[in-house]
Amino acid sequence: MSPQLITIIVLAVVFLVGTVRSVNLGALALVGAFGVGVGLLGMDAGDVLAGFPAELFVILVGVTFLFAIASGNGTVDWLVQQAIRAVGGHVAAIPWILFLLSGLLVAFGAVSPAAVAIIAPIGMTFARRYGINPLMMGLMVVHGSAAGNFSPLGVLGVITNGVVDRNGIPGSPTTLFLANLAFNVLLGIGIYLGLGGLQLLRERRRAHDWTTEAVDEPETDGAVAVRTAPARQATRLNRDQLLTTVGLGVLVVGALVLGLDVGLTALTVAVVLAVVSPQEAKQAVGKISWSVVLLICGIVTYVGLMQSVGTVDYLGALIGSTGAPLVAALLVCYIGAVVSAFASTTGILGALIPLAVPLMVTGHVGAIALVAALSISASVVDSSPFSTNGALVVANAGSEHQDRVYRQLMKWGMSLVVVAPVLTWLALVLPTS
Repeated sequence: MSPQLITIIVLAVVFLVGTVRSVNLGALALVGAFGVGVGLLGMDAGDVLAGFPAELFVILVGVTFLFAIASGNGTVDWLVQQAIRAVGGHVAAIPWILFLLSGLLVAFGAVSPAAVAIIAPIGMTFARRYGINPLMMGLMVVHGSAAGNFSPLGVLGVITNGVVDRNGIPGSPTTLFLANLAFNVLLGIGIYLGLGGLQLLRERRRAHDWTTEAVDEPETDGAVAVRTAPARQATRLNRDQLLTTVGLGVLVVGALVLGLDVGLTALTVAVVLAVVSPQEAKQAVGKISWSVVLLICGIVTYVGLMQSVGTVDYLGALIGSTGAPLVAALLVCYIGAVVSAFASTTGILGALIPLAVPLMVTGHVGAIALVAALSISASVVDSSPFSTNGALVVANAGSEHQDRVYRQLMKWGMSLVVVAPVLTWLALVLPTS
């Protein structure tokens, strides 16, 4: 049996055991990587761990540590109040504001995880505070960032268009951007309507700094309505809150303007705040989502092993041998979706677009359409809890919601793995073939 097939079978076993026995999938994946790499393939342990996502580890630890401090000292509460005021206190509008903000940040050059790392903690705090479905809030942030992914100024847009140019493939940056934008906006509408948005619209709740002091007002039918009245203006920031707010500003500028690593920048800010208020930081360390960190990093390490032994190339070669270009195009989109759900979207696009060149040069498949379909299929699944964006949502969901949000994101992400390639193939590739 080939090493490629072995890695695929072991991955399936990892998911089966983890699901049936409720064992952390990350721990199982690390053991699987060790068993396959060292035990079966004769690799050194260092080679097996070469795929360990150190950058992702630092992002998860740094961001959750920083926002645990911010939550503990009340800074996140203050930021939520400002977000509420920005939309006049209309609770129903908040998810779309976060969707739009995430998309704009990414469209103007922020990497998607950086935008999600900054916005998701605030959004998830708002969801807990006002009884909004945390899955809806998290998905709106993630798919908002995904909507801006392939802007000509965005990181993924620049990378994808560069790969297309280097391989001599006909390209259209505008088509790529608009197709991806439309797909994610439609997903956003479905998420909003299907996960509680209609209820929010019907309730017409407002969420300022209100108390629950009742003020009677007659309604048109003679009944008495009860509204809330403003209790007080936002309190001034204390020293720790002010420093934390400045630190969050440093994170935003460093990650989005200066291009600094978001994980290391967040960890640096958190450590500075810890030095200033060590007791607050001591409590925050316990709130880092270590189980999530283990899960995500373990799975990504195993996928890195799969890539190192050529599993992706192996699947690409199988696709290339297919006699039907349209079927092959659909399979390429599926490979992009499956692998990207667990690994780097940037990496998989860089690998699969060149693999798809033989399909494009035949003239039976539209090159622009296939690049757009593959790009959307590979990026929209970043809501998977095994991708950085999905992991950030889980990490910031709060301990009482984490398990449920993880399971729901798993179902949502895997559903997109199944559905997105077919939808993009039908909408983009098939009409141009």
